[in-house]
Amino acid sequence: MVRTVTPPFSKLLVANRGEIAVRVIRACRELGIRTVAVYSQADEDSPHVALADEAVPLGPPEPEASYLDVGKLVDAARRTGAEAVHPGYGFLAESAEFARACEEAGLVFVGPPSEVIASLGDKDRARRLAERLGIPTVPGHPAADDDTLERAACALGFPVLLKAAAGGGGRGMRAVYNPSEFREALASARREVRASFGDDAVLLEKYLDRPRHVEVQVVADRYGDVVHLGERECSVQRRYQKVVEESPSPAVDPHLRSQLADAAVRLVQAAGYVNAGTVEFLLDRGGRFYFLEVNTRLQVEHPVTELVTGVDLVHLQLWVAAGRRLPLRQEEVSWRGHAVEARVYAEDPERDFSPSPGPVLLLREPHLPGVRVDSGVRQGQHVPVHYDPILAKVVAWAPDRPTAVARLAQALQEYVLLGPRTNLDFLLDVVTHPAFVSGVLSTRFLEEEFAAWQPPPPPPEAVAVAAALLARRPPERSAVAAIPPADPWERLSGSRFP
Repeated sequence: MVRTVTPPFSKLLVANRGEIAVRVIRACRELGIRTVAVYSQADEDSPHVALADEAVPLGPPEPEASYLDVGKLVDAARRTGAEAVHPGYGFLAESAEFARACEEAGLVFVGPPSEVIASLGDKDRARRLAERLGIPTVPGHPAADDDTLERAACALGFPVLLKAAAGGGGRGMRAVYNPSEFREALASARREVRASFGDDAVLLEKYLDRPRHVEVQVVADRYGDVVHLGERECSVQRRYQKVVEESPSPAVDPHLRSQLADAAVRLVQAAGYVNAGTVEFLLDRGGRFYFLEVNTRLQVEHPVTELVTGVDLVHLQLWVAAGRRLPLRQEEVSWRGHAVEARVYAEDPERDFSPSPGPVLLLREPHLPGVRVDSGVRQGQHVPVHYDPILAKVVAWAPDRPTAVARLAQALQEYVLLGPRTNLDFLLDVVTHPAFVSGVLSTRFLEEEFAAWQPPPPPPEAVAVAAALLARRPPERSAVAAIPPADPWERLSGSRFP
């Protein structure tokens, strides 16, 4: 934790919602910074609104009219006297336009300068920078018109991967396995990235067979100092969205870690990077690595790095954004143990994991040794349909990977949420799968091992409790008692993963 007598800022606006807004607000409280939350009509009862010192309504639930409205956010910061704005992740976190608007309004944007976001957020430009530095990149072709991309795909050889040129999070990604599918996949990718980022530019890469996805966390100050905090394994993905992450990677030895870190540090130094960021790589089956992209923001999976290093990344972000030097040198960074994170979503596994909005009727989050829950939901809250359906992140730390995985499995088993459908059963089956337990992973792990997965039927006691709560009557005490409690001292056995 970064400790200072004088807080980096007196007041900060959090331009986000959900668990990341809660995370930032709590970090600010530790540093003595007053906070301003923003919220749409759909989020009036959200935890981040109650937790902040002040809250400003943004208007309608639609993101374009609320969390994506640059003018409203800047105006809210000005009117409340905030000195700085933290964008969290998602929404405008990687928007050079938003960063520039903050800069022009005299607000400190807690992230890289707008010109750096623009340069590294453009995957083509970031790739060219990596190539100039001699960092290996996946063969591909920059954003172009349909005919050019089709010719490039045929020259590269199928399968190929289509990706948004500006923006991340898996939006618009399409794996294309033969030429006859290319045009349709490209049109679909363009539609999705245009809706997500307002820009339909799509680039092309050679599709690697069963690679691992590994990323390096970096933090830089404005004086040219950069430290890396090791790597994270993010190979467990569904539709190019990360589901389970861990640090360190089971596939990375000290020599490879040094190579990845060196490439990441050189890249951000050459780009003039400031604040926290992540450099992402693919590892092929022969152990060779290739630069993928840079995420110019705090990552969803940052807690696993915090747990193995003991470094609070949000504190570092605020420290650096205030113009202060990094409070630690590379030789002072050390790693201890292993951490694994699972993302809890309000989504219905029986409907192809589509969003599952609705009221949270009952919530019992796990409280176990070595387990951290970053949550953005509370009992009684209505989960809206308008936003990313992430509810919380369950993170387990232990001195070694097997124990960390076992702790995570136990925590997921004891996590109870009635109301919206969730992916809790899916997550539990993922982290107890023999391949995951052994660390033998690739970005196709879920596609190959869980393509036919079906959720188990809900236990009768859970159905009974949910029905009673929906009918607004007290549930039977016997049914409530049968639901696994969150307190580990209330149960003596029942671990699915010994």
